[in-house]
Amino acid sequence: MPELPEVETVVRSVAAHLTGRRILESKFTSKFVTPGSRTKLAQRLLGRRIESVKRRGKFIVMALDEGTLTVHLGMTGKLLVKGQTNEHTHGIFTLDDGMLLYHDPRQFGRIEWSGGESPRVKRLGPEPLEISLEEFQVRLKRPTRIKALLLNQAFLAGLGNIYADESLFAAGIHPLTPANKLTAARAEKLYRAIQGILTHAIQLGGSSISDYVNAEGERGWFQMEHRAYGREGEPCVNCGKPIRKILVAQRGTHYCPHCQKK
Repeated sequence: MPELPEVETVVRSVAAHLTGRRILESKFTSKFVTPGSRTKLAQRLLGRRIESVKRRGKFIVMALDEGTLTVHLGMTGKLLVKGQTNEHTHGIFTLDDGMLLYHDPRQFGRIEWSGGESPRVKRLGPEPLEISLEEFQVRLKRPTRIKALLLNQAFLAGLGNIYADESLFAAGIHPLTPANKLTAARAEKLYRAIQGILTHAIQLGGSSISDYVNAEGERGWFQMEHRAYGREGEPCVNCGKPIRKILVAQRGTHYCPHCQKK
């Protein structure tokens, strides 16, 4: 699933093409991506002007001159300003200058209109790159395994499996450590790791693990720098011992049992 760096990369690559554009027509073909009346959705978007395109957590939020269009890419969703339609194209936006396509083979993504802020966006926690260290430390005070807590979008918005694993590895923290057992020093180390890794991943265009690309169809490069995620059985870059994989919060979790301590 595209996480904060990937979604931020998509937003940056698509914003210049969409901001100020008017939607002349839209077509939707998936009852999963666009639940409810697809005809009504197209009518609501007809003639609307896109005022801005921003990211909130893993959501792409387009402020219109009337209402808000929110896109979640799910597992395999793509927003493209270049390319051709195919059997996986479930959203076509014809603009007054150009076109926007939404591809999603597995159809786990969502395209939704709301009169104001999306209800799902309202439930999100703080942004990892904006939260203060003090607030981060306060929010850690709960007896939840740290990996599970990092995946909780009400705790922080935008972190997912990749960047939770990478941040915990960088901070030397075992994924099963109770969050409220972290010392102030270890909490700060995790905070710095999260912000540093997310910032660097954005600079590299995110991680292209499967079919993720930006709006121009370009792959990211941060997957070349993964130190934990996806490296089960490979030697740890720090100590040389094998990276292990366990299940935490129903998600595959990669860590070094020697370098990451509870």
